[in-house]
Amino acid sequence: VQQISVMLMELFQRARSEKPGQVHPRAAEFTLSLLAAMYDRSGTGYIKTRSAAAALIALSGDTLLAKYRAFFQFYAVPDGKMALITRSALRSLLTDLNQIPAIVGEGCTLSCVEIATYSCFHGVLNSAIVEEKFLSWLRSEPAVLLWLPTCYRLLATEMVSHQARCR
Repeated sequence: VQQISVMLMELFQRARSEKPGQVHPRAAEFTLSLLAAMYDRSGTGYIKTRSAAAALIALSGDTLLAKYRAFFQFYAVPDGKMALITRSALRSLLTDLNQIPAIVGEGCTLSCVEIATYSCFHGVLNSAIVEEKFLSWLRSEPAVLLWLPTCYRLLATEMVSHQARCR
């Protein structure tokens, strides 16, 4: 938690200098509190770095494709010249990401994660998949992660401005 706290302070300090007035002074503290509520419910003082990274990626303002690629990078394992995501790594990713809606009472059960893992690996004979298969599956908007593209679309619509006037 201490290491993540330092990293968040640096991250938000950099953001504050790049966009003065747009970052709340206690953003690092609030973010750490959210991460602890999601990943350290028993108060051990320990949060997996990869879990925290997944949450920060998911909650970032980046594009969905950039988020999906970052998820792959954090959870994939090297296999020779390429990286692959295994079933267990996908389960970990989905479990970590499921903590975000769970914090507001909208998480799904462990069976949702298993069903999603099965759907991703449906028809795959190997024990791991390449990035393109992973991205293709995410683009199909699996139910377990439906909240992620929905939040992205809501954020994107905030920037839409129509030049129509109502009477």
